[in-house]
Amino acid sequence: MLAQYVYSAKVGLFRIVRHGRRWRSLLDEHEVDRHDSAEHALAALRRNWPHARLPDCLTDWRFVPELALAHSRVSREPTMRWQVAG
Repeated sequence: MLAQYVYSAKVGLFRIVRHGRRWRSLLDEHEVDRHDSAEHALAALRRNWPHARLPDCLTDWRFVPELALAHSRVSREPTMRWQVAG
């Protein structure tokens, strides 16, 4: 999972996700734009959705670090499927 800032509003789930050297701003599952910094992404989201009342500081958003869910990544190893006895 990529590092990201998350904020839930009545309009939807806003996310600012690190994507390589750039940051993507998303509303629910739809990409809005790409930015050079997380702060620029936040400013653009606040400008485009003033009625969402997004916090003006990233420290007020929930930060999810890059490897927070590393244990849940899909393994490349073959998986053993259990068969139901019938």
